[in-house]
Amino acid sequence: MAEKDEVILLDLWASMFGMRARVALAEKGIPYEDKEEDLKNKSQLLLEMNPIHKKIPVLIHNGKPICESSIIVQYIDDVWNDRAPLFPVDAYAKARARFWVDFIDKKLYQTARPLFTTKGEEHEAARIEFVDILKLLEGELGDKPYFGGESFGYLDISLITFYPWFKVYETYGKLDFENEVPKLIAWAKRCIENKESVSNTLPDSAKVVAFVQGWRKNLGFED
Repeated sequence: MAEKDEVILLDLWASMFGMRARVALAEKGIPYEDKEEDLKNKSQLLLEMNPIHKKIPVLIHNGKPICESSIIVQYIDDVWNDRAPLFPVDAYAKARARFWVDFIDKKLYQTARPLFTTKGEEHEAARIEFVDILKLLEGELGDKPYFGGESFGYLDISLITFYPWFKVYETYGKLDFENEVPKLIAWAKRCIENKESVSNTLPDSAKVVAFVQGWRKNLGFED
């Protein structure tokens, strides 16, 4: 990275999408300034850098904002391309990784939220669908050490940041991931054990549970 480069990340510690950017930056060895956002009182910088969605994460590289976590990871890989690549070289493998990340963002995230915000039939339907989604991802992983085979990459980065939230999903979704998706849990533990970019970035799951408990309390939910 050139001396003139200034890298700032507007982030929230508990955000799995913010974590993606942090893991990708760590994988590339890019120094940056991490600015924690209060989403109840968003900074003027965040509103200026992401005026469309007004949400984190935002990567600011030499004053220019890049928004949306999947785009941020792609940008990091493109700009700092002298470091180990995050994407597969093969065009089909790259397209497949992008497909599954899109699936994670549209299906996994959207289905996870009702696990701790709903009750009754809606909650039960979300619980069943959530496990089905994880099983599909486990099928894509297969017997490979990482989604990209021997190499930790874009798809791994995009999913591993959900792992600190798994205790939340188990607590409120009445799930047991060790039994439901054992290969996926083994993969997550492998990422943490083998990749400092992951182990140094992901927050403790108990801290995330406490964060969600506080958030639920503010919304009037009873634990």
